[in-house]
Amino acid sequence: MTALPTRKLEAFRYADIDALASVWSELALPESIEIAAQQRLQQIWLPNADEVQVRRAEIALHAGASVSIFALNTAARYGRIELDVTLHEGSDFAFDAANIGGADSTLEIVTVVRHVEPNAASRQTIRSVLGGKAAGSYLGKVAVSRGADGTDSVQSVKAMLLDRGATANAKPELEIYADDVKCAHGATVGQLDAAALFYLRSRGIDTDAARALLTQAFAAVLLERAPVDSLRERVNNAIATRLHAQKAVV
Repeated sequence: MTALPTRKLEAFRYADIDALASVWSELALPESIEIAAQQRLQQIWLPNADEVQVRRAEIALHAGASVSIFALNTAARYGRIELDVTLHEGSDFAFDAANIGGADSTLEIVTVVRHVEPNAASRQTIRSVLGGKAAGSYLGKVAVSRGADGTDSVQSVKAMLLDRGATANAKPELEIYADDVKCAHGATVGQLDAAALFYLRSRGIDTDAARALLTQAFAAVLLERAPVDSLRERVNNAIATRLHAQKAVV
């Protein structure tokens, strides 16, 4: 195992190093996933009961392969998801993930997606719902190599802060060395829309229900892509827990 990283490293600038140190000596090497040409893989990454959780994977997609990952990051103290993805010609990678945390949890998603051959596509959709003094981060780099023409890449990153003490960090990054590409990224951080909340309350919807509706609407893009109903329910339950915790503090 290599030395424990420090916040001087860009990929760990927002990490809870003390929490990471508690599992570092036992941390396994990143999972290696190789998808043969024209093959497909779908995975669902769910948290366990551990306070500190780190999941890492290195994924290689060969020509025409596709990978879809749905991840839920809700560790009580520190949760970190790392992905290093390499896309060959005509391959497709989709990553939908949610950071949902409260109290003083630190939740991180760190990705590097490498387009090394033409006509590959990648889509990353990240939503964070953060209460208490939680911190949620997304650091995502998309690197397009020379000759990887026809690349199509999107990073959509949004965070909703339920309490003033919560923080969100977002750094989608593009490094492009090819000419004919379609790459886009966007990041926003906000709170519940006060005007929308007022409107719903004026229609007879109580405050708690209105907050739940608005928060679920914020996460709707992920809920729609959840591959099974039970996963949608789990995401909704995690959001409801955060809203209940906020109500208790207020």
